[in-house]
Amino acid sequence: MSTTRRPRDGLLARVNFPLYAVDMLTSRHVLVAGGGGSSKSGVANGFEIYEIFHNGQHFCAQEMVRHETGANVVMNFAIRNEGRRALLCAGQESHCQMYIVNPRVLSDDGKEEISISGEDKANKGNHDFRAHENGLRNRRNFTSGVEDLPNGHNINATRDKQPLPTVPPDQNSNLKRHLKFDIKAGDSVQSDFLSTEPLQRVVRISPNGHIMVTGGTDGHLRVWSFPQMLLEADIEAHTKEVDDIDISPDSKYIITIAKDGLGLVWDIKSSKRHYELNWDMPEGTKYLYKRCRYGTVEAQRDHYRLFCIANPLGKVGKQRGYLQQWDCATGKLRIAVGIDESLSSLAVRDDGRFIATGTMCSGSVSIYIAFSLQRVLHVPNAHAMFVTGLQFLPVTNEEGPPISSDTEAAVLSISVDNKVCIHSLQQRRKHYSSLGGYYIDCNGVICSIYVMFLLRTLSY
Repeated sequence: MSTTRRPRDGLLARVNFPLYAVDMLTSRHVLVAGGGGSSKSGVANGFEIYEIFHNGQHFCAQEMVRHETGANVVMNFAIRNEGRRALLCAGQESHCQMYIVNPRVLSDDGKEEISISGEDKANKGNHDFRAHENGLRNRRNFTSGVEDLPNGHNINATRDKQPLPTVPPDQNSNLKRHLKFDIKAGDSVQSDFLSTEPLQRVVRISPNGHIMVTGGTDGHLRVWSFPQMLLEADIEAHTKEVDDIDISPDSKYIITIAKDGLGLVWDIKSSKRHYELNWDMPEGTKYLYKRCRYGTVEAQRDHYRLFCIANPLGKVGKQRGYLQQWDCATGKLRIAVGIDESLSSLAVRDDGRFIATGTMCSGSVSIYIAFSLQRVLHVPNAHAMFVTGLQFLPVTNEEGPPISSDTEAAVLSISVDNKVCIHSLQQRRKHYSSLGGYYIDCNGVICSIYVMFLLRTLSY
């Protein structure tokens, strides 16, 4: 049964620019991006990295790094962790810009304790993070209008009670230690070639880390080697701009959806079309796919599902959108759930158990059980405007232990209202069975067995 409520969590942080993209940098660090564009509005463009932790009562966020990108707004990005560093590929106008993200451990006096990446030895000792030439800033010495709001609680009091969980303890000093991230620009490639106002709309990196794919306003699907960023395939996939792309968990297939109304699945090895998504649209209304995501089947890592959201063509607002689950083997629609509002965003948790959606008009967020599309949490008016991005806190992340909390699932949401929010599904009395894919009320089962046993005993 769905729960509709204003949860005890909510606002994590407020940034001074509109937000368009969100993803987990590590198992405990979230990266958000956006900006005001190249206009002279005074609105910044760039990234923010926050550490997320749970203090025993609610989720909190502490800002780690702010990195500004000049006149280039960041509308989309993809992250790949490679050992002790991360590679961040960001869409900036018609180009895809790579950034190298190196984590560092600093003490309270600003001196570097540990260079986790082992790079930039020549710069060791120069740790004034107030204004690095690459745009890296420390929040303590930089006032940009960003407001740290751990659910309305005092950030300094929270820091005293809860040390950063990902920073190793300092056994030889009373100084507190903080994890920071050094972001440096790397290679850049042009990824969209529309004759007028080219724009990269989406970028993804394959789960095996071998390829990067991009899509934009010219309708092409481009496949790049990664991390070399060399073009391997240029496919004229769509006649209109690409809205979203995703890569299957086994790194064999790519799905593309676009404003021409098509949802196409491509074979990566052959660069050929594998199949097209088709469904009987209700009431003769034309629908367009908005977002697409693959998700693994829990306890079956070699199996996966495909999820899409679709909205009626030319109708935005309180119109009936659809959340869909597709059979990846046949391309047939398995389940479709109608939602009394147009949808804007979609996310699947890393274990494939939950999915989340965000809406266009009311800025609401919902969490669903992936196998059945049963809604288990609805947060109305989570944002003042449409939800631009969603990301679950991971539970199977290989880059570090997940955040410990008393929740069953938690999803981050962002919007052009400049807010980073979190919405959690509290632990329920029902438990999940991975064998049959059903939720079972254990107390009810135990009581039923006991009653049957009692009746059987009395009959004798």
